[in-house]
Amino acid sequence: MRRRAGDRVELTNAPWPRCQPEPNRAAPRVDTMLPLADDYGRVATDLRVSLTDRCNLRCTYCMPPEGLDWMPLESQLTDDEVVRLITIAVERLGITEVRFTGGEPLVRRGLVDIVRRTAALDPAPETSVTTNALGLARTATALAEAGLTRVNVSLDTVRADTFHEITRRDRFHDVVAGLAAAQAAGLGPVKVNAVLLRGVNDDQAPEVLEWCLERGYELRFIEQMPLDAQHGWDRAAMVTADEILASLESRFVLVPDEEPRGSAPAERFLVDGGPATVGVIASVTRPFCGSCDRVRLTADGQVVNCLFAREESDLRTALRAGAGDEELAQRWVAAMATKKPGHGIDDPTFLQPDRPMSAIGG
Repeated sequence: MRRRAGDRVELTNAPWPRCQPEPNRAAPRVDTMLPLADDYGRVATDLRVSLTDRCNLRCTYCMPPEGLDWMPLESQLTDDEVVRLITIAVERLGITEVRFTGGEPLVRRGLVDIVRRTAALDPAPETSVTTNALGLARTATALAEAGLTRVNVSLDTVRADTFHEITRRDRFHDVVAGLAAAQAAGLGPVKVNAVLLRGVNDDQAPEVLEWCLERGYELRFIEQMPLDAQHGWDRAAMVTADEILASLESRFVLVPDEEPRGSAPAERFLVDGGPATVGVIASVTRPFCGSCDRVRLTADGQVVNCLFAREESDLRTALRAGAGDEELAQRWVAAMATKKPGHGIDDPTFLQPDRPMSAIGG
């Protein structure tokens, strides 16, 4: 069921394909503050900005050992171009949260300055970074001083040998140091995102949760999604949300958190009575498309209105051709209007996006 309330609407979390609200075919209206609304009444307020497709890990479920053919530097947005588009999104399109992603955003040399300029906007958006935490020990303080609000760290295991197996890099100690530095710099709550892989770390969920609880990190498990560069994702091999919860309940008592979920992707559970919580993001088996409030901007200036969208909308070409802010805003609005009601992973016609997660941005 859809409820309209000014510029902001909410939809129930009914799974695809059942979450198919009746479309509102009215053309987007462009004025001073223009919501990024789609034809199904959802409004995007959360912008994910990919700063690079490069990464210094080689996670088995993301890319091959040799890496990928990276974007040419000249095709990527400059720091000034990134900030200009973020400014349009915040000041004209109602974006209230900006998360910097990759690839690995910490390898972008201009990250701290981009964060500083974004945090200085009026109105100031909440700013965060999703990172593998390599190098975070060196940059956490500078990022905090620049105005970064918090960090999300990808960490699938707390065993050094399993980390090496998954990432093909012996860098577990650097991640641990980065997490501690982020917490010390006040970039909290520090969140940890973990993906379980069958036959690799699917028996480690309680261990990862206990490790995070001891250090005050908020843990969220994420179902593996069909966004790998190799296109080798297999639903039958995916560790499901039900399996994750069953594993956790072998050691902990979990009770659903009564706090409203809103548009948050994670279902949260109180651990042993709280106040600590653990989250599960079940993008595949319990999709939350109906309440999605996210839009993505790739490192080469393309708007992606859904993580699984196969079509992109080019802002970079217009920007470099001299388009004004109003024209760019209208192009962005038009890109959002075509967002589908759900990702359609369960549909027999589903096709994985050509670009992998590292090139889209999480």
